[in-house]
Amino acid sequence: MPLQLALDNLLSPPVLFFLVGIAAVLLRSDLKIPDPIPRLFSLYLLWAIGYKGGVKLAEAGWSVEVLGPMVAAIALAALTPLWVYPLLKLRFNRHDSAACAAAFGSVSVVTFITAANFLNTQGITYGGHLVAALALMEVPALVVAVILHRRAARFDPEAADNLGRQSVMQLFREAMLSGPVFLLIGSMIVGLLAGDRGFDKLKPFTEDVFYGMLVLFLLEAGMTAARGLQGLKEVGKFAVSMSIAIPLANAAATWMLCYVLRLQPGDAFLIMILAASASYIAVPATVPLAIPKANPSLYLPMALGVTFPFNIALGIPLYLWMANAIPQ
Repeated sequence: MPLQLALDNLLSPPVLFFLVGIAAVLLRSDLKIPDPIPRLFSLYLLWAIGYKGGVKLAEAGWSVEVLGPMVAAIALAALTPLWVYPLLKLRFNRHDSAACAAAFGSVSVVTFITAANFLNTQGITYGGHLVAALALMEVPALVVAVILHRRAARFDPEAADNLGRQSVMQLFREAMLSGPVFLLIGSMIVGLLAGDRGFDKLKPFTEDVFYGMLVLFLLEAGMTAARGLQGLKEVGKFAVSMSIAIPLANAAATWMLCYVLRLQPGDAFLIMILAASASYIAVPATVPLAIPKANPSLYLPMALGVTFPFNIALGIPLYLWMANAIPQ
């Protein structure tokens, strides 16, 4: 991996402020962002990335080049729990294995936004349809993980009372109507319908303000991630190593798929980021209802305390380097 690419990422203001947030918690600073403000940051970023993605999708239109990566991304999300679940079952119980499989099959919106911003700083273009893939990848992994969990319960006569009572269709509906996913999809539809004319009117909000809001959001995200790091002693070395090995394996498998499809570097990079990321917002909000016996002190530190910082600091330059290696 070229050293300059790694330095460009590590020395960019968003990543530097992310590291400042981590340092604030580790050094026990009293720095704190009031609770309603981080939620406002996240809502803004979801709105902006969804709206811009819809505008780009309107420009690109619907074609095989657009639908192909979207279908591939959704398939990757659905397939990930199928190999992650039995791997984690070697050390974890079925509840925790299913919850972790759902988290690693789903995606991190913040990682995607940070990666997309890094592409912008590098002058690399990408398709707006990747935002649609981002929204749609939240659901399949969760559904597949719950199915695996319930299937395993058939062989455990004492497990009946431990299962969530929701049907798969109810689970799908709740996942699609959860705040982050709904806002992302809704904003993308508005951008798709409004096109360039609507984008010009909102450009000061979607372009000029975006970078500053991302920096402040990642400052708070760094503090949240550092708190997740404090729970790593409880999850053990196996959990920590899997939190890095699973994203790298997903990224490598996705690279081969992008190689076959001959995707452009920007599109290949973002699909790899999506495949390598882990959800710490949508999945933790849904898992307690669907897999009530899963331990949040396991899957949350794995996704937020290890995978998220790894992807932000090291994964982004690594995956871009891999994407640039795809022959055109």
